[in-house]
Amino acid sequence: MKVPPERLPLADEFPAAHREQWQQLVEGVLRKSGAQPADAAAAEQALSTELQDGLRARPLYTAEDTSAEPGYPGFPPYLRGGRPQGSAVAGWDVRQRHADPDRRRANEAVLADLENGVGSLWLELGGDGLPVTALTETLTGVYLDLAAVVLDAGAEFADAAEQLFKLYEEREVSPAAATGNLGADPLGLAARTGDTARTDALLADATALAARCAADYPGVRALTVDALPYHEAGASPAQELGCALATGVAYLRALTAAGLSVDAALGQLEFRYAADADQFLTIAKFRAARRLWARVAEVSGASAEASAQRQHAVTSRVMMTARDPWVNMLRTTVACLAAGVGGADAVTVLPFDSALGLPDAFARRVARNTQSILLEESHLARVIDPAGGSWYVEQLSEELAHAAWDWFQEIERAGGQQAALTDGLVGERIAATWAERSVKLAKRREPVTGVSEFPHLDEQPLVREPAPAAPGGGLPQVRRAEAYEALRDRSDAHLAATGARPTLFLASIGTAAAHTARTTFAANLFQAGGIATVSAEGVDATAFAEAFTASGATVACLCSSEALYGEHAEAVAAALKAAGARRVLLAGRPGEVPTGVDEFIYAGGDAVAVLTSLLDQILDPVDPTVDPILDQTVDPTLDQIGGAR
Repeated sequence: MKVPPERLPLADEFPAAHREQWQQLVEGVLRKSGAQPADAAAAEQALSTELQDGLRARPLYTAEDTSAEPGYPGFPPYLRGGRPQGSAVAGWDVRQRHADPDRRRANEAVLADLENGVGSLWLELGGDGLPVTALTETLTGVYLDLAAVVLDAGAEFADAAEQLFKLYEEREVSPAAATGNLGADPLGLAARTGDTARTDALLADATALAARCAADYPGVRALTVDALPYHEAGASPAQELGCALATGVAYLRALTAAGLSVDAALGQLEFRYAADADQFLTIAKFRAARRLWARVAEVSGASAEASAQRQHAVTSRVMMTARDPWVNMLRTTVACLAAGVGGADAVTVLPFDSALGLPDAFARRVARNTQSILLEESHLARVIDPAGGSWYVEQLSEELAHAAWDWFQEIERAGGQQAALTDGLVGERIAATWAERSVKLAKRREPVTGVSEFPHLDEQPLVREPAPAAPGGGLPQVRRAEAYEALRDRSDAHLAATGARPTLFLASIGTAAAHTARTTFAANLFQAGGIATVSAEGVDATAFAEAFTASGATVACLCSSEALYGEHAEAVAAALKAAGARRVLLAGRPGEVPTGVDEFIYAGGDAVAVLTSLLDQILDPVDPTVDPILDQTVDPTLDQIGGAR
């Protein structure tokens, strides 16, 4: 019997492959497709994907793309996880959010969650939400020595903390058994409200609570470093991490100045980050966050044991949609998986209907079961740092950490997080980032499934009770789908008022083989703005004019191949204009403008601008070819109506 070798030389019979060989093959394929890369290296660059923060996802990663030594799980720099065993023992903490202002319903929801897989509670109190004084009723029936309670009471955090401490005493919960977080976050509140005048006073209250927790409640943390205000204003991952890092440093300084040791101060902080459906960036964000904080702890003189960052992941509100909200289940599943793989200690999955108001029982059930499936059926937590060793993830974590550190240093040079909020540095920088992203969303380079892509005009809207108003006045709260949903709202209003949606006529020239691709593209585009489509097929210009008149539409779009456009576009456009079409579009890349065509629509064009102008024209009964001041006919040239460029 032949003894197998200790190491199987599976690749020894094949010639060694090098990156340059692969680049040359890529260059050859690109040249055949019409692209002309300058060299083989440029060919690889052409296949790269641009990310935020100046990062790029390359098409190929090899052992050459190694980053700094990642260490081991549970040891500095904690890139691979904050605990030696990762989440393999019990998984991450399943944490459910509750914001219902009705104390009875809130208590019912809390108990239902705890009985069905939730391990800790995140309660939003104060303002228009659940009163701080209702904490006792909300937690009726909850075993406070078993379930951690995380408070989020804005400026009322001190009062909420006192209520919780009182509840511990009344229920005879041992201080050593109490766990959770009091949720003090003065700088996060300033970011949300724009009110920095009382930040110092609130920070003094927070440090007093931290000292009390450190002395009497070792399992309770006093402060939350909440990065959600920045993410929800449109910040990039590096900006979110940099703002969190600067906030954490500000709190660390305040706590140590109040007399806490560095280790004790670190033990009073929990960091909250957003997890979205970009799974690799989310994984890299949580890994990079731990590395960055470990560096801060190291230079502050902390022990290795105290340097691990406690992380709470929350699925992103920015990615949630009010239209076709069922798709949110898929988004939150991917986000939850990414947060778990990234090593988050606690994860909150927002219910799929959270963009509509208060979630119902079904939505909360789906949210918690999403985590149960990943933990219990997919066994995701049984593997320590599942993404570790991936050249792509390791390199992305490295690059993201450097980008976040650069932003953090810029904030520090500006005087710290409080000063950067007060003088507008944070707001201006995040606004610029969101403006760039909004362009990609408008051009559908970042698609929103069910909204900007594959919309369903006949969907029955879900109705939910309005949620309490969130604190405002500071950084805005944005969502990817908001521009398209505003257009759909206009369409819905027209439907309610007239019984019909705004309608556009599609002139599908030629056979199905010739026009289907562009007809489908055009219908999808127009429906993203709430514009229904009626179509006719053929080549006869007169027949198209008759069908257009019968449709009741006032705007038309030609759809076909380039060859058939050359043969029939001008005749069909002229017939449609003669039949009363106020605007004729053509589906295809801008080029030579056929007579009678006013504008091109194409992949990569500004869909929001086109849809907005179309709705303006369809819903406005005034003829746009008549100047309302001079009351005379004007020529609607391409330049006047923002046509082809």
